[in-house]
Amino acid sequence: MNALRILGIDTSGTVAAAALYDSDTDLLLGQQLVYTKRTHSQVILPLVQRILEDTGLTLSDVDRMAAAAGPGSYTGLRIGIAAVKAMSFALKIPCCGISTLEALAWQAHLAGEDTVCAVMKARKGLVYAGMYHFSGESCQILMQDQLLPEQALLTQLQELDGAVTLTGDGGAAFLEEHSQLEALLAPAMVRLQNGCGLCRAALHHEGISPEQLEAEYLQLVKAEKDRLDKMM
Repeated sequence: MNALRILGIDTSGTVAAAALYDSDTDLLLGQQLVYTKRTHSQVILPLVQRILEDTGLTLSDVDRMAAAAGPGSYTGLRIGIAAVKAMSFALKIPCCGISTLEALAWQAHLAGEDTVCAVMKARKGLVYAGMYHFSGESCQILMQDQLLPEQALLTQLQELDGAVTLTGDGGAAFLEEHSQLEALLAPAMVRLQNGCGLCRAALHHEGISPEQLEAEYLQLVKAEKDRLDKMM
């Protein structure tokens, strides 16, 4: 595997995050994140600029861009993906779209967890979830990312052998709601998007052209829902 400097941008939730990772030295060179109610378009590029200034690097030192591709906020995802597309196109370097849930799972794995279920809030009674098992640098998908009822996720978790750790912005609420579930909760510092897991996941994905990068919402966007409602 070639050495890469990967710049990851995550604007999928209430945290705007950016991170710069060097696979040659296995070092997280810089990381910036902020839990904010401001529009991510106002904060994400200044976070990237701060990382570059602090590390003494420029965008030309980056080998690959990575964006959280979803699930998550429709507007937030579009902001991060547009930024990554623009920079990748200008720099003539590949990019990749990483599942927000996979990135969250990698963060929990980097904190020492092996079997991880990433859970994000969705509509009432529903969650976004994906389940992963890690062995060293190998990541096995136990359950594909999907939008599903909480009860269905509970059933799948109860059928697992061994311990499982929940992460993501829906993890704590899910455990509180289903106290009968024998599961752990990822540490608070890795439970929300921070960019680090995104970069590590990107190391295991092939780069694509910026034209190929698209969001993966896992459900219809609001305009499509409204159109279907009018047709019924």
